[in-house]
Amino acid sequence: MSLTKSEAIEKNRYELQFSVDKATFDAAVNAVYRKQVKSITVPGFRKGKAPRSIIEKMYGTGVFYEDAINDLIPGAYTDAAKESGLDIVGQPEFDVVSIDDNGLVLSAKVYVKPDVEIKDYLGIEVEKEVTPVTDEEVDKEIETVRERNSREIDITDRAAEMGDTAVIDFEGFCDGVAFDGGKGTDYALKLGSGSFIPGFEEQVAGKQIDEEFDVNVTFPEEYHAAELAGKPAVFKVKIHAITHVELPALDDDFAKDVSEFDTFAEYKADLKAKIEKRHETTAESAVEDKLVETLIEKLEADIPEVMYEAETENYVRDYDTRLRSQGLDLKTYFKYTGMNLDSLREQMRPQAERQVKARLALEKIAALENVVATEEDINGEYEKIASAYGIEIDQVKESIDASAIAEDMKVKKALDLVKEKAVIKTKEA
Repeated sequence: MSLTKSEAIEKNRYELQFSVDKATFDAAVNAVYRKQVKSITVPGFRKGKAPRSIIEKMYGTGVFYEDAINDLIPGAYTDAAKESGLDIVGQPEFDVVSIDDNGLVLSAKVYVKPDVEIKDYLGIEVEKEVTPVTDEEVDKEIETVRERNSREIDITDRAAEMGDTAVIDFEGFCDGVAFDGGKGTDYALKLGSGSFIPGFEEQVAGKQIDEEFDVNVTFPEEYHAAELAGKPAVFKVKIHAITHVELPALDDDFAKDVSEFDTFAEYKADLKAKIEKRHETTAESAVEDKLVETLIEKLEADIPEVMYEAETENYVRDYDTRLRSQGLDLKTYFKYTGMNLDSLREQMRPQAERQVKARLALEKIAALENVVATEEDINGEYEKIASAYGIEIDQVKESIDASAIAEDMKVKKALDLVKEKAVIKTKEA
């Protein structure tokens, strides 16, 4: 198997011709014959015993050629593509050029990565907007932790209060007639949550366990059930139980329970520092996004459509994988969203285009700046992937070629270089 021709046929498109010697082709045809003869019936021969020459005489010399060619193409094309030295993108279009006494000649029309130009990529000016940490933000996070460490207690010695949860039976009547959806038993209603009709929860507050009472309310004018909108209603209500969430005090004991710190002041200071770091990470990520957008604007390239299509398919596959990790799939997603594969592709297309352009720009910068991926870089990335997926590093190395890791690392280091040389002005968001 060898490459016989590599010729540019249009911009970013080549035709490769590659040959398969007669002995290899004949062996592939014979392998197909041996696989298929078992199901071929020929008069005068037991099923599966007819000679190849007899079958070819009956059905034509090329009866086994198509399957043999399909078996040979992957290996032959891979060798030819490697020998060509082209940076091929997308799927090739194959044709049979000839089959004769010299063997088989195939052609593959392929697209290649475009020539890329990019200038003035160092020294880009960009603003970095950092959001300051407020006391309210720190207090909100503390309150979230506090609620996670709360305990629910039964209230038996007082009436229900706003903020309590009342377990109630209720049935609603409008003009003396019970209405659909207006009845419930053992319903846990958080008083003050606003989950019931305005005025309902306030009238439950002040009532005791086992007390039966009426709640008088008026449905809002914009209520979803048109037949009830704007009408007065009476609910017959009985309280079975009252519970209250008791929050822990914000003191040193709380800090010891929820952190490694001995005092509440230390815990609060650490929490503030973590929020600041989170804001800083968000700001850094935004800077990178702005730099990438600028690089895309500076990029000059005639990008083949197949690159966008291939990247869009990658996004769709990744999305399907994420859905499956959540117990869903694309079919179920389409059922509930009313979308289909074409509309999902259309939705993913802008992200795919951005990714293709960004990578081309950064690959060019890596080449211009002689960026290299060291063995340390590659091994570090292998370790990161292994840790993320909880598998042995040797398994990662078996499934991901080092050259692919190296290309990704060069792109990452190119972006790091652009960021290092950028003129970043920090301001408060």
